[in-house]
Amino acid sequence: MKTTAQPPFDIVTEPPTAAMLEVSRRELRETPEVREDAIKRLRELLHNATDLHYADDDDFLLIFLRPCHFYPDSALKMMRRIADFKKNNYPLMHNLSPEDEKLSFIDHRIVNVLTNRDSKGRRILIVSCGAVWDPKAVTSEKLFRMFYLVHLVAQLEPETQINGVVIVMDFEGLSLKQVRGLSPSFSKLLLTFLQEAVPLRMKEFHILKQPYIFNMVWTLFKPFIGDKLKKRLYFHGNDMKKLHKHIDPCDLPKNYGGTRPALDYGSREWYPCIEKYTEHFQRWNGYGHAAGP
Repeated sequence: MKTTAQPPFDIVTEPPTAAMLEVSRRELRETPEVREDAIKRLRELLHNATDLHYADDDDFLLIFLRPCHFYPDSALKMMRRIADFKKNNYPLMHNLSPEDEKLSFIDHRIVNVLTNRDSKGRRILIVSCGAVWDPKAVTSEKLFRMFYLVHLVAQLEPETQINGVVIVMDFEGLSLKQVRGLSPSFSKLLLTFLQEAVPLRMKEFHILKQPYIFNMVWTLFKPFIGDKLKKRLYFHGNDMKKLHKHIDPCDLPKNYGGTRPALDYGSREWYPCIEKYTEHFQRWNGYGHAAGP
C-alpha cells in the first residue's frame, strides 16, 4: 500500500510495514538479526572513531545502514564522507536552517516533491532548472541549500530509506541565464554531494525537456559523474514515453505525460513540512567531525 502525503504536506515517519521490511530483506539484507548486529557494530565503530560526532540511537544509525545494505564499515565510511563534505563546504552549510531559505521555497517553484510515491515506493524530486529558475533571485548556492534541506527531511522516512528516491531535472526553457548559474564549481559541489554525501538510495536521475543549449551544461557536469551515477542517468528530451519506461504514467502528473492532474502545488506548499523538522536540522548541524571545521 502506497503512502501519500496530504495537505498540509508532511512526511511519513511511522515504522516500516511488514511489506516494506520484506522489500528491505530482499534488497538490503535487513532481517531482525542482521539489523540488531549491524546497529551494535556501527555503534561500536562510531564510539571508537573519536574524530567523529554523531548520534547513536537505533533510528539514527538506520539512516546510514539501509543505503549501505547493513554493512557497518560502509556506513561508517559514509558518515566520514559526510563529515568531510560538511567541513569542506563549511561557509555554505554552517548552521543552515529552513528559515535561511524560506523565500527561496515560498517565492519560487524550483524544487518540488511529488506528494505521491511511484509504484516502486520511491519519492520523486522534481527540479525545474530551466526558465522557471531565476539565478539572480535564487543563486546556485541557495539552490544547493534547498536540495540539502529536502534531503534531510527525506532521510527521516523509513519507506524512503528502503525504496530510495528518483530525481527529475526539468530543463524546459533553459537559456544562457541559467547556464551561467550552473558554474563548474556548482556542478562539482552538487555532484560530489549526490554521489558521496547523501545517506539515501539514489535510484534514478532523469533529464527532461533539455534544449540544444543543454550541451553546455552537460560539458560542465560530465567530468564529475562517476560510473555508478552514469548507469542511473537517463536523457529523455521531450519524449515522455521514454520516461514512462522507468516511472509509470499513473504516478506522474499531466506535466510529464502522466494521468495525475497537472501540478498545482510546489515548494511553497511543502515548506511548512520542512520548517516542522527544524530541530532535526539543528541536530544535524552539530554532526560531523568532532573537532569542528
